[in-house]
Amino acid sequence: MKVSDLRGILTYIPGFREKTFVIALDGAIIADDNFPNILLDLAVLRSLSIRLVVIHGAAHQIRQLAEQSGVLISNADGTGITDAETLKLALTAANRITHEVLEGLASNDLRACYTNAVIAHPYGIVGGVDQLFTGRVERVDTEFLNQLLDKGVIPVIAPLGFDGDGRTFRVNSDGVAVEVAEALKAAKLIFVTRYNGFAKNGKAISQISVNEAEEFFKKHKAEIPAELVSKFEHCVSACRHGVSRVHVIDGQVDEALLTEIFSNEGVGTMVYANEYQAVRRALKKDVRAIRNLIRESVEQEEILKRTRQEILSQISDYYVFQIDGNIVGCVALHLLPGGKQAELACLSVNSAHENMGIGQKLMLFVEGAARERGVESIFLLSTRAFNYFQQKGGYKESSPNDLPAARREKYEASGRNSKVLVKHLI
Repeated sequence: MKVSDLRGILTYIPGFREKTFVIALDGAIIADDNFPNILLDLAVLRSLSIRLVVIHGAAHQIRQLAEQSGVLISNADGTGITDAETLKLALTAANRITHEVLEGLASNDLRACYTNAVIAHPYGIVGGVDQLFTGRVERVDTEFLNQLLDKGVIPVIAPLGFDGDGRTFRVNSDGVAVEVAEALKAAKLIFVTRYNGFAKNGKAISQISVNEAEEFFKKHKAEIPAELVSKFEHCVSACRHGVSRVHVIDGQVDEALLTEIFSNEGVGTMVYANEYQAVRRALKKDVRAIRNLIRESVEQEEILKRTRQEILSQISDYYVFQIDGNIVGCVALHLLPGGKQAELACLSVNSAHENMGIGQKLMLFVEGAARERGVESIFLLSTRAFNYFQQKGGYKESSPNDLPAARREKYEASGRNSKVLVKHLI
């Protein structure tokens, strides 16, 4: 790890300290050679005063036990019917895994304990068929879990639930993770799987809003690997019920957990609630971030160079796009005298966040702001990205002669020979 990586981590720590992260580990990941490294990552998170809850699955181990014992099971993931033999295998697998997790946490000097904080009831009869020992989460004993968390203890929760009569039910670990994250008002829910998040048309999805995820799931469910369908559904459910950020990462990759948490780019997929991202008016403290953001575009002569003082003097015209408190995009809206025309300028997006629709969202935002102020048309000058503005923003090519006199004078003095694009708002 480089010094620059440590500096990057430091920017996140104040916002994460004393927050609760729910880490949901698939059974297959606990059996993976990289599991000891995940335990080290958990130790790092605890050292930063992040409260952790670990929930584990057992499907991988249940299948192995079924094969070894010759028992036929209808499913292994806590859904569908659970007969007595399957429950017996689930109990054996879950107890073994819980012990392994506790053993691993202890080897990293972490205090942890197995809990019975998930209260479950029978799933009941579905389509006329009794689901037997399959259960549904009735509630989570948050008082118990918070007592442990307040003492620095990591609760470890198996895919099992208990009722008031002492009966045990098999429950789906993804569902348990969502219920626990919601109950504890967790800042993050992280699914650690064998997949590097979700993909669209073969391309990895780094970040996606809950609305976009829900729409994508409806249209492309058949394209999603079977093991990820549950993750997708539970990511959406968690975001809809108060968890602002849900991540899906590949636990087979070393340092994937820390990279996902402590970098803008991450390594898997993050599904975020709508309030997670925001366009806001720039502040004086953002000038440095804006200049860093546009530096590459200035060097490539896509954007006109701006000094710190120039940006500062017009800071009320600038807007920034934030992700997790970090500025990843910016744009300026300069109103011209008379208030009927405005110039869109300095649109830039961090290279790591390109092709995510951020530029288009910034364009739409300033168009809305312009309409609210009674602006009738917006123009912009572009040397290289004019095709983007035409296709994504609906701008039409115009002539320098159509520019206001003062702006045309600056245009001619620059010698950049930019294309002039215009969009009418009324």
